[in-house]
Amino acid sequence: MYDLHTHTLLSDGELLPTELVRRAAVLGYKTLAITDHADASNLVHLVDAVSMVRDAARWYGVDLLVGVELTHVPPSLIPALAREAKERGADIVVVHGETVMEPVAPGTNRAACTCEYVDVLGHPGLITVEDARAAAEHGVALEITSRAGHNRTNGHVVGVAREAGCLLTVDSDTHAPSDLMAEGARWEVALGAGLTEAESRDVLSRDVKRFLQK
Repeated sequence: MYDLHTHTLLSDGELLPTELVRRAAVLGYKTLAITDHADASNLVHLVDAVSMVRDAARWYGVDLLVGVELTHVPPSLIPALAREAKERGADIVVVHGETVMEPVAPGTNRAACTCEYVDVLGHPGLITVEDARAAAEHGVALEITSRAGHNRTNGHVVGVAREAGCLLTVDSDTHAPSDLMAEGARWEVALGAGLTEAESRDVLSRDVKRFLQK
């Protein structure tokens, strides 16, 4: 069990990082990424703050991934900020994709999919096959999300990912305690997005550490 896209009260979530880790542990998660919304104003603070929770996460049996979600950052600035996040110690960089729910700048998906320092493109909306092929080339996973609204385009994302041959993840985009998915809910999101049972098994059991060593 993994979740590569969650938020705490360090941005717009409701829980302390340690409380989020504890709730995830109770549900059976072994890997959890805390990826609060980031831009140039708070990126360093987020990486440093979440890093301080590693010991607590280990105590609860959770492999904590320190991360950020670059959010509404102009596309041309994404590569430099993603690189800075990794240099500052982030394990994972998520980019807030061009969801149909928000006015994300056009070109954000493309910038994320072509960046070697980006790991996951969150809720990528009506992503093009061309951008998905770039994601496959650069080892960027496209996200299937349980987040209300953002999940409207999950089926499209699955179809494009199949055509382009790129990786998928299933994440919650957690903001509140109730957003964390139990194991059965993760399966429902995967199958509901149009993945077969075999594809769902592969995506839901992804070796996250191997994926991040791209």
